Amino acid sequence: MRAVVQREVGGPEVLEVAEVERPELLSGEVLVRVRAAGVNPVDVAVRAGWFPLLGEPPFTVGWDVSGVVEEAAPGARYRVGEEVYGMPFFPRAANAYAEYVAAPSRQLARKPASIDHAQAAALPLAALTAWQGLVDLAGVSEGQRVLVHRAAGGVGHFAVQIAKARGAYVIALASEPKHAFLREIGADEVVDYRTTDYTTVVEDVDIVFDSSSENVRALEVLKPGGFLVSIMEHRDRELAAAVEAAGRHFAGVSVEPDYAGLEAIAALVDEGRIRPHVTRAFPLAEAGRAHELVASGTVQGKVVLTVD
Repeated sequence: MRAVVQREVGGPEVLEVAEVERPELLSGEVLVRVRAAGVNPVDVAVRAGWFPLLGEPPFTVGWDVSGVVEEAAPGARYRVGEEVYGMPFFPRAANAYAEYVAAPSRQLARKPASIDHAQAAALPLAALTAWQGLVDLAGVSEGQRVLVHRAAGGVGHFAVQIAKARGAYVIALASEPKHAFLREIGADEVVDYRTTDYTTVVEDVDIVFDSSSENVRALEVLKPGGFLVSIMEHRDRELAAAVEAAGRHFAGVSVEPDYAGLEAIAALVDEGRIRPHVTRAFPLAEAGRAHELVASGTVQGKVVLTVD
């Protein structure tokens, strides 16, 4: 099969398509014929050597997949021909930039029926990060006020929509050109962080969803008893202690595979309450170009690879 392989860490040019062995299945696993793979900032960081999750090359990056079950081992939840999506094995290798991926069936869910594979591949890592932070940890509920940093990005645009779907009042931070998009997906207020100090115009927030490493400043707008959800500094014990000492709760998110979360997200997609936004789709052979775009920091929504 074809897969994107890198033999050294470095720039996008180290990504190349090569012929590799198709993975073998273990009990309870399925072989997915990949139709699309999502591209996330963590992929870029691993490729470049900034975040050595996978050890030394050679390896294949990528976790988000959407495709069709090609084979099913005994004990698997799905049958051949079913469409599935997910984020298998994270943070261990999933080898998602490939024609085929083997994964435990309980780390996948049935693809939302109302969207195509490219849109479905945009969901897992980013949407699960938002879901696990807002729903599983902070328990976002109707009538709460939620502030979302980097609201137009991959994780952020799902955080806005998930909070809104749960009945929250959503305040989004983003540059002005992205405000119309954020209002379209449900943000109640939008603040341009480049021109306005959000701590001067936002108050009484129940949950701050922070992907910006500006965690301590959130205490200025967060209610006593509120939650600071951090996806960047989830292992920072000093930060957690400072937040708790201030009478707030700290929730650090390190996303993990979760078929129940994927099923809940898929239901919201099919109800029209979550819409994955794909800025650009590249063919597998242009994975390097996809990484360049993601690394630019300008992406609204997600970038994906399509696999023919």
